[in-house]
Amino acid sequence: MSAREEAQRAYDAKTKPRGSLGRLEELGCRIAETRGFVPTELRSAIVVAAGDHGVAREGVSAYPSDVTAQMVANFEAGGAAINVLARRAGAELRVVDAGVGQGTANMLERPAMTAEEAANALADGEALAAELDVDVVGLGEMGIGNTTSAAALTAAFLGLDPALVCGRGTGLDDEGVARKIDVVRRAVALHVDADPLAALGGFEIAFLAGLAIGSARRRRVVLLDGFITGAAALAAIRIEPGVRDVLIASHRSPEPGHAHVLDALGLEPLLDLGLRLGEGSGAALALPLLQASIAILAEMATFESAGVTDAGR
Repeated sequence: MSAREEAQRAYDAKTKPRGSLGRLEELGCRIAETRGFVPTELRSAIVVAAGDHGVAREGVSAYPSDVTAQMVANFEAGGAAINVLARRAGAELRVVDAGVGQGTANMLERPAMTAEEAANALADGEALAAELDVDVVGLGEMGIGNTTSAAALTAAFLGLDPALVCGRGTGLDDEGVARKIDVVRRAVALHVDADPLAALGGFEIAFLAGLAIGSARRRRVVLLDGFITGAAALAAIRIEPGVRDVLIASHRSPEPGHAHVLDALGLEPLLDLGLRLGEGSGAALALPLLQASIAILAEMATFESAGVTDAGR
């Protein structure tokens, strides 16, 4: 019997009508399938990777690039939303400087990363996956300009018009969105024959792609946050298609590109709260649902143990 079948049989034995916990049961079965056994608890970590983007010089963000480093300091001081939410979810929080300060090159001038830089960022992510001892890895990010990078990657990977994947990011007005669309369109055309991750990505995006790959190899659940982490997942599955099998989408972002990413990954998000912060905030908010799905298996009485008649429905 597979771990998924074992989990489903365990849900069916609990004191409730079959399937009455809906997607919570499906979630627990997916976790069991990924881990290869039915866990009794979930150890979790949220990794927030940060990096600066040269394309920010094109005016594609409502915030200056200095904010990336300032927010990393806020993470390290424990004052950001993700600090609060990770604590509430009982998750270990790792903040990774994947390229703050130096950042990537401007993708309108040359590839954002060299092939070696992209490979090193991927390898660094895989190395962290080897270090973590958890069941669930939540992906988070910080980087002024990274919605532009994510939009460019999504357009390139999925063959979409940039107008379909560019949104307001940190709060652009209509003129700013139009400028972002133009930047993405020109960047994708400039690098049409290049590796999209290196040419259009960011250090933090490549790092998270490597983290997803390394986590999948260790049969860990990878809990995605929003649009940027979704773009990292697109990059990861093109390197290692099996990564798709361990992915869970925490929420649906208002960024227009995110819906296309979720469709391409075949994922139905757990939450839809209008979140567009990033930082892994959606992953932290969804973690209690994953924990609840496993707690039901571990703690809820069965028909037999409770002396309750099972109607078999």
